[in-house]
Amino acid sequence: MNTGVTILITLLIIAVLILVHEWGHFMAARKIGIPVWEFSIGFGPRLFGWKKHGTDFSVRIIPLGGYVRMAGEEPGDANDPEGYNNRKPWEKMGVAFAGPFMNFVMALLIFVYVYSVVGIPHPSEQPLIGQVVAGTPAEKAGLKANDLVLAIDRKPIASWDELTAGIASAKAGQTLHFQVKRDGRTVNLDINPVKNEQTSKASIGVMGAMTYDKQGVINAIKIGFQQTYELTVLLLSSLGMLFSGGASVGDLAGPVGITKMIGEAAQVGIVLLLSFTAFLSINLGVLNLLPIPALDGSRIVFALVEAIRRKPLEPEREGFIHWLGFLFLISLMVLVTFNDIVRLIKG
Repeated sequence: MNTGVTILITLLIIAVLILVHEWGHFMAARKIGIPVWEFSIGFGPRLFGWKKHGTDFSVRIIPLGGYVRMAGEEPGDANDPEGYNNRKPWEKMGVAFAGPFMNFVMALLIFVYVYSVVGIPHPSEQPLIGQVVAGTPAEKAGLKANDLVLAIDRKPIASWDELTAGIASAKAGQTLHFQVKRDGRTVNLDINPVKNEQTSKASIGVMGAMTYDKQGVINAIKIGFQQTYELTVLLLSSLGMLFSGGASVGDLAGPVGITKMIGEAAQVGIVLLLSFTAFLSINLGVLNLLPIPALDGSRIVFALVEAIRRKPLEPEREGFIHWLGFLFLISLMVLVTFNDIVRLIKG
């Protein structure tokens, strides 16, 4: 896939995830009665925006985040009786939790859509080519999607398993003679496999066709809840490994790595792209619930502390803690982006 298209798709997905997240904060604040001065997608210099009902909606130049600026959050208006700082602890927790919650809701809705409208994908048992990976021996030889493989080296092929076994048993560089059925006619192709570095076996760069089993809405919702739950548990387990030393910061993916994964998902098809978007939405929800300053999780912790102490933390002190957290997150972003670039260079 063209790099420019991949970047555009990535920016669009990130913007939607941020929009949904910040919309959760915005709606919760408005519901409680907290004035919202600004709803921003992105950071840095303002690109464009508009005002409506006292809120400045803006889009900014760095599309890697967003924020909802509410009354009472800054030292200058900390005494605003309707502001965030003067709200009850449970109201603060509700506003903070609403953003991540909307990301979980978005993931669930994506899964429900995929399972009910597109269907659950199942590999086809036929030796039918679903996709040819760009730049691989299969593409160079002229193999195309929807080609039905009839034989390899004159040996009849009746299933996808037989097809993969026939390729894997060959040696890298050994010419394989493919006979395929395309648009009602027989086509003969010579393909030279290459060694797959992960499996150490011969590979030509193809994926099997998929069949899709559409689900009823009720069953799709059930499966969607299950999928959302399982991915959330998986992410929490991965974070646990990170903090326990079972994984390192080098394993994390930043904007470059995410762009690469989105491009790969888009090449496979819309189902995988939507599923990966749902995974990213869950990821955003889970990460924002971590008790790290500048994230929603820390706001929930501050509200809990306030409920126990019966008084809020001084706005200046809380603001300084969030500022330190923001510096930490920026440093982490720089580090994971550097790791992404190193992995990209190494290939």
